[in-house]
Amino acid sequence: MPKYDIVVVGAGNAGLSAALQCQLAGRKTLLIEKHNVPGGAATSFVRGRFEIEPSLHELCDFGPADNPGDVRNILDAYGVKLDWYECKDCFRIVSRYSDGSPMDVTMPAGIEAFIDKMEVYVPGSREKMEQLFALFQEVLDGISYITASKGHADSKVLQADYPNMLRTGAYSTKKVFDALKLPKKCQDILSTYWSYLGVDMEHLAFIHYAAMVHKYISRSAYIPAHTSHQLSTAMTERFRELGGDVWFGCRAEEFLFRGDRLCGVRTNLGVIDCDYVLANINPDIIYGKMMPKELIPEREKKLSAARGRIMGGRMFTAYFCLDASPEQLGIQDYSIFLSSTADSAEEYRRIMGGTKTNDYSIFLCYNIANPDFSPKGTCVCSFTTFGAPDEWGRLSQEDYFKFKTDFAKKFLRNLKAKTGIDLTGHIEEMEIASPWTFARFLGVPEGSVYGYETRDWDGMMARMMMLGTDYPIKGLRPVGAAGPRGDGYSATIICGQLMAANALKDLKEWEGGNK
Repeated sequence: MPKYDIVVVGAGNAGLSAALQCQLAGRKTLLIEKHNVPGGAATSFVRGRFEIEPSLHELCDFGPADNPGDVRNILDAYGVKLDWYECKDCFRIVSRYSDGSPMDVTMPAGIEAFIDKMEVYVPGSREKMEQLFALFQEVLDGISYITASKGHADSKVLQADYPNMLRTGAYSTKKVFDALKLPKKCQDILSTYWSYLGVDMEHLAFIHYAAMVHKYISRSAYIPAHTSHQLSTAMTERFRELGGDVWFGCRAEEFLFRGDRLCGVRTNLGVIDCDYVLANINPDIIYGKMMPKELIPEREKKLSAARGRIMGGRMFTAYFCLDASPEQLGIQDYSIFLSSTADSAEEYRRIMGGTKTNDYSIFLCYNIANPDFSPKGTCVCSFTTFGAPDEWGRLSQEDYFKFKTDFAKKFLRNLKAKTGIDLTGHIEEMEIASPWTFARFLGVPEGSVYGYETRDWDGMMARMMMLGTDYPIKGLRPVGAAGPRGDGYSATIICGQLMAANALKDLKEWEGGNK
């Protein structure tokens, strides 16, 4: 087999991004993927006459051409082109405020429009909201500086230019909101996006929250015209155009070392010699099954999910293909967050309590953003929530089908009760993906597509500041949802580029004799 400079294992978002970055830098790069299509969760599947999006709700930090976000800039730099649809509103949430009163709120995209609408729902909130968005902007600028520094941020620059980012860096979003004296109803509305990160507001670092929410509100969200499979396919084809090699049906089984430095990958197709591997694989699997135990630093063992980190969201999604249009069904919103309470910590506890207490879901109708998503006179909708790990771990195979079907029916009942939208009687095709489904297809522990929860001591900023320490194995770096940027499509695309840049830097230093 030919020798490669870099092998990227796994053609998910992070792997595709890393492979493109390495190939653009002139490195001989091989991308291997165990499935016969790229994308991982960024793909699609077909039921009857419908093509279904399995995972992407909306892409954060893409932005319009005149206000591009990091993801658009990265894809432009890679030369990846495809068609996009904008999601006009940020969200609708139907729930109860923390004081128990009914809550039905729709928030628009655009900072001014968002603040104006908040003033309607919470009179007198404008000044505090303007202060909050100024803080958001400083945090975003600070993160951009730290990212550009590749783990070598100058503390003097941080103190001089981003003092408020540093002041809030050690605190949860809830504590910062309280310190700013944001009205409680503002806090309830602003907490809506917590589930996109899978961490409640009492444990979610403010810096991480600020970066995500500012991007959603200031630049809107976008989806590809032809599901996320269009994105992963376009990235794969561009990688090939640049001269990269792609092997599908190739499963990495073991990482090989010469001394303490990686020298290759054993796969089901044979051994591949290389100088570096970027692995879009959960670190628990890498360290637990794919490399010599004596080469795993003690710190990495302590950071495993078994001893320190918490596995992130275990996805449960129900997909419904309907024989009626959104207008016929009374659907007007692209995304509706349905919950029992705006208190995210309480909602998190209810979710982790299992299906009996979990009333949380995010309802999407893809045709609202893209009218051509499905055949005329039809629409495709989905419900997404988290699964409680203990509940799914105890479930027998015999009970599996009924259990997940009953849970999906609960979504339909909640939607009708809270919004009046009734999908029953219009279901032409349906599919249900449980944490077991995602674990089997993606190879992620417990179906945890989010990697590890970015909470408390293990937040995004802490990971970003530890880029050197957290990746001590020579020639091997995990990438993806378990990486420094956390979960989500945008985060993994950015992470892939970031980790590839660090790998390229390592190779350059080694080749210069600085080993």
